[in-house]
Amino acid sequence: MKLTDISRQLATAFAAVGVSSLVLVGCNNSSAPEATAEPVTEGAAADKTATKDSDPEHSKIVIGTTEGDFADMVRNQVKSSLEAQGYEVELVTFTDYVRPNIALADGDLDINIFQHKPYLDTFKKENKLDLVEAFQVPTAPLGVYSGKKTKLEEAFKGMSVSAPNDPSNFARALVMMNDLGWIKLKANIDPLTASKSDIADNSKYDIKIVELEAAQLPRARDEVDFAIINGNYATDSGIKLTEALFQEPSFAYVNWSAIKTADKDKKWVKDVTNAYNSDAFKKYAHDSFPGYKYPKIWGTDTVAAPATTTTTTDSAPVAEAAAQ
Repeated sequence: MKLTDISRQLATAFAAVGVSSLVLVGCNNSSAPEATAEPVTEGAAADKTATKDSDPEHSKIVIGTTEGDFADMVRNQVKSSLEAQGYEVELVTFTDYVRPNIALADGDLDINIFQHKPYLDTFKKENKLDLVEAFQVPTAPLGVYSGKKTKLEEAFKGMSVSAPNDPSNFARALVMMNDLGWIKLKANIDPLTASKSDIADNSKYDIKIVELEAAQLPRARDEVDFAIINGNYATDSGIKLTEALFQEPSFAYVNWSAIKTADKDKKWVKDVTNAYNSDAFKKYAHDSFPGYKYPKIWGTDTVAAPATTTTTTDSAPVAEAAAQ
């Protein structure tokens, strides 16, 4: 089954999948329902060096993220960029994946950054929220990493491959193995809920798939031949994303910012969007987050797919479903 076939099915499946089956990529893993507001820099909007080019109707921007990389992007780069235009910027960090969207819809936030589009689409539908995506941000992707074997070319019959055992990420792992030509998935399956029963052919390598809790995958690498690891767990464990032998080519799980639909044409939204797509931010992201999957519109990627893999994701519906 080709990658483009699965991509078409992903685009259709996103609309029907439940929130409980979608696991965020590149986010903090704590589930404690807490939020922390960081103080606005005093005098930022009155800074004499500011260009005073802020939105006259909305000069203070409250940004919500999960703690970790997304918060660091605001602290280390975006905040100063917006303050230079005359904005006041407040960062609010969360340790769960429910409240950021509720806070946004309630007006406690102006924009949040923590989720991929399938999660946003399903969450706003189930909770009847009038939200919309604005722009993508660098995200730590799911990847294949070395275990006992250090090159994809070392794949052999009877090899073991570890994968996250939660349904959503296990399905993604199966799709990645299908992309690599390691297994063949059945035609017309739902790639978001793919399971072992959806494997049509495992005879090429007769892979022993070892399902583990996602957090255990990095430290169990020496027990398997290859390991499929979530990007956030890889970075948390000190594994460089540039060490990935293969990353999922789809942009469907690259995270997005979200705003209220009523704000989509506001000047301040355009200014935030420009801050996240500026040359300065791109340089910061490439320097600070090597190996991440970058926004599709940047036209750059990190780890190329192997030559034997069909990589037409950019033109497939799945990419269109996850990118503007």
